Amino acid sequence: MSGPVASAPSSLRKSVALVWRTLRSMRTAIILLLMLAAAAVVGSLIPQIPNSPQRVAAYQLAHPFWAKVYQAAGFFDVFGSWWFALITTLLFVSLVACLIPRSRALVRAARAKPIHARELDAFPAFAEQQVALPPEAAAAGAAKVLRRRHYRVELDAGGGSVAAEKGALREIGSLAFHWAFLLLLIAVIVGKGTGYVGHATIVEGYGWTDAQFNYDGDLRTGRFFGGNFSGTQILLQDFQDDFRTSGIPMDFRSELTLAAPDGSTEQADVRINHPVVFNGIRIFQFGFGWAPIVQVKRGERTLFDGPVVLGQTTPPGGNPLAQPWTGFVKLTTLRPQIAIAVRLYPDATAYFRSLATGVPQPMIEANAPFMEYEVWRGKLLDNSLSTLDTRFMHHTSSGLIGKGWTVDATRGCVISGTSGAIPASLGNVTCPNGGGPATVSMSFPDLRQYTTLQISHDATVPWVLAAAILIVLGLLPALYVSRRKVWVRARPDGTGSVVQVGGFALQRKDRFDEEFASLVQDVIAAAGGAVRRESQEVSP
Repeated sequence: MSGPVASAPSSLRKSVALVWRTLRSMRTAIILLLMLAAAAVVGSLIPQIPNSPQRVAAYQLAHPFWAKVYQAAGFFDVFGSWWFALITTLLFVSLVACLIPRSRALVRAARAKPIHARELDAFPAFAEQQVALPPEAAAAGAAKVLRRRHYRVELDAGGGSVAAEKGALREIGSLAFHWAFLLLLIAVIVGKGTGYVGHATIVEGYGWTDAQFNYDGDLRTGRFFGGNFSGTQILLQDFQDDFRTSGIPMDFRSELTLAAPDGSTEQADVRINHPVVFNGIRIFQFGFGWAPIVQVKRGERTLFDGPVVLGQTTPPGGNPLAQPWTGFVKLTTLRPQIAIAVRLYPDATAYFRSLATGVPQPMIEANAPFMEYEVWRGKLLDNSLSTLDTRFMHHTSSGLIGKGWTVDATRGCVISGTSGAIPASLGNVTCPNGGGPATVSMSFPDLRQYTTLQISHDATVPWVLAAAILIVLGLLPALYVSRRKVWVRARPDGTGSVVQVGGFALQRKDRFDEEFASLVQDVIAAAGGAVRRESQEVSP
């Protein structure tokens, strides 16, 4: 068979061979790595749908033209785009294509013996000297010197020849570095693709379970995550924070009781930079705040009873410890619906000192805490406990409530529990009566703290750690190991012999001259010492 049909397989083989040679080039791997880094930069600068769909929607509204371009290019989901997967796959193939031949060559070199050279005087470093011992003894002495200097030695005693080399650890380190880098990439992709990370907010005395619906709305799961959460139960026994007198934080500590579905339990303290590993998850200290216990009733009917997790909105340049904490209680079962916005001041003494001096004082401990509250009636547009949309609501009342107080939220007055810790000038108005069956009362029996923990599951963390250690270990030989090759030949000369020493360095050639001079001196000494003649000098 002849013609185009017969030539097609040959052309295909040539194309495949060309692609394979291209992928085997380390330059190709570097180019693909740079492309991968550029794609990661794009993914960090442009909002991503898996992480923040709200920001993507806002960007599309603000920049419709560029949004269409980015959508077509896959920039809103860089790490899930086909081209990112293609670059990653080609990078893996290129790295493997480069490493396998180098690994084979290293194994062959490790098994092979150093090769004897013929013309020693052709090497950059060369020396010749007449010595007292015969060739066999001179070669044996040179072999001992080279072994003490950690050379691999091949001795031909009968021929009076020695071949030696060292520095193979440099190539081993280079291969270990590149294989570890490949392992690191695979471990990161597998770990992030099959794992998850999110935040859990837990109030003192309350528990939390590792399940999808218990996270605070910022749960991020990998593309290959199967939905199998650990089911770990976390109980916050106590939260401790330490501050300097200036308000600078020193330490945060969450005292936890951990329980796995199989019944095993553990007591653990989670601190900044001191995470806890339990039942396949890693628990990090992420944040903290205040959570007042609030009870809301209508007559004898309890509408709400539990902690209210508060947050902060700190102005630019402001001290967050001097700012109040805000949150909301939303009563969705009432008609009309009611929302109570609260603003907590945990330390009344520090707050009043701020008012008196005009200098914001940090409120770092619970000292006669009190809250300002505002009551809104109407239609609730969302159930979020961190925001309140009042477009379809109207303000009905406001007032103050201290710890241990009970107030009439509909009229903004105090039913019981007032104390002298909060000045009456701030709005302590006593209700003319104790209220009735239609009164919406609010109590503030206790103030607790909450902790925010970062929960992450990544099964490949040990692999990532091992790869990182191998990368560092692989770099060390490149810094401290150099490849050298040395040959020694002794030929008969009277009762003694003439020793020739030649060699060269593949790295750090400037240092090899000094090393070679020292080596020649040791070789001559091991060969019985130099036989001095007026007409003979050592040729460097």
